[in-house]
Amino acid sequence: MTETSYQSPFSWRYSSDEMRALWSEVEKRRLWRRIWIALAEAQSEAGLVTPEQVADLKAHAEEINLARTQEIEAEIRHDLMAEVKTYAEQCPIGGRIIHLGATSMDVSDNADALRQRAALDIILVRLGDLLDGFADQIERWANVPAIGWTHLQPAEPTTVGYRLAAYAQDLLEDYYDLERIRGRLRGKGIKGAVGTAASYGELLEGTGMTPAELEQRVMVKLGLEAFPIASQTYPRRQDYNLINGLAALAATLYRFAFDLRLLQSPAFGEWSEPFSDKQVGSSAMPFKRNPISAENVDSLGRYIATLPRIAWDNAAHSLLERTLDDSANRRIFIPEAFLGVDEMLRTATRLITGLTVDERATAQNMTQYGVFAAAERVMMTAARAGADRQELHEIIRQHSMTAWDAIRSGKPNPLIDALATDSYLTTYLRADQIRALMDASGYLGSAPQRALELAKSLRVR
Repeated sequence: MTETSYQSPFSWRYSSDEMRALWSEVEKRRLWRRIWIALAEAQSEAGLVTPEQVADLKAHAEEINLARTQEIEAEIRHDLMAEVKTYAEQCPIGGRIIHLGATSMDVSDNADALRQRAALDIILVRLGDLLDGFADQIERWANVPAIGWTHLQPAEPTTVGYRLAAYAQDLLEDYYDLERIRGRLRGKGIKGAVGTAASYGELLEGTGMTPAELEQRVMVKLGLEAFPIASQTYPRRQDYNLINGLAALAATLYRFAFDLRLLQSPAFGEWSEPFSDKQVGSSAMPFKRNPISAENVDSLGRYIATLPRIAWDNAAHSLLERTLDDSANRRIFIPEAFLGVDEMLRTATRLITGLTVDERATAQNMTQYGVFAAAERVMMTAARAGADRQELHEIIRQHSMTAWDAIRSGKPNPLIDALATDSYLTTYLRADQIRALMDASGYLGSAPQRALELAKSLRVR
């Protein structure tokens, strides 16, 4: 990192050291060299390369010299060939056979797939940690009533745990989707300039080994499956599927963080994110306690949401056997998709494990607004007792509108008293019966039980 030239925030501010190391130039070249060694080993089995040459490549595989590579690339303007030349300079015995029969994408596309798979492994571990954090909080809050909100207006009661379970259920689907995408990742294979494997056919003539056998041996060594059909590159549709999966996870994380921001506002006051003793909320307003972590998740999520469009264009515009107009953007958006989601997951895990639920504010909102939802119980019970459902609806609606006006003017909610003294309602229900029905805290249906069942499934994924 140099302070005199531009650095991406992902270089130091966002994401983990582990993910940054995976997408580093050193790791990319290490993977390239791994592929060249696997190719040389397979060619040695065909009698084209000596064991001594393979051993020489292995002996110098870790001697990554970025300064020398950049010096060569400045002259020849080809990054992969610059690495070939750098590696060859280090290997006096095996240098002459590096990249034998190959085209650039035989190396870089397979390396990309290997790196994407390793990055998904990191993401899946992070997501697993997040799911465990949600399971803990769902179990803790499964039975605690909270007013539900639809259209950002008070609705019927739910529970804190049930609300958390809604995010967790989507996260579990994201987990399964990314597992499936990981299992389907494939490399280009070893197929040459336009995917016909003609160069390998020429090279292997008379050896008794076919190009397909050579490819199979290389890919087994790499632990990677190859697409049966590829042109100069693997199908860029794979990138689109991958980025869509990451963007879907980002959408789930975004929604959780956005709701946390809403519930942290004083108008709700029910949830809050962790805030350390020395943390500064605002440079101008010392009293501020801004939800900066949740805002960070949403900010990164907005960026991740833009990336599937680029991947779509690369897939759709991969003309004939290939064009190079995907190369520059893939160097940017694929690593940054992983780096961004990695940071979102790390932050979301801190948010859920450090989540504070203000039970007093939650209960206060239930008291203030729960009676409106409980009026539905009164309507159902009175209807069962013989009252006209339509007449009940209108009576309760009128009393509710009057109650809303009272609340807006700062007065206590008068709805319970209004319903308990209504002459039509008391024809069918006693006043004490109406007051008992207006307690919404038990009007939760099966939400607590289903939340707890979901928590179990998070742990046994």
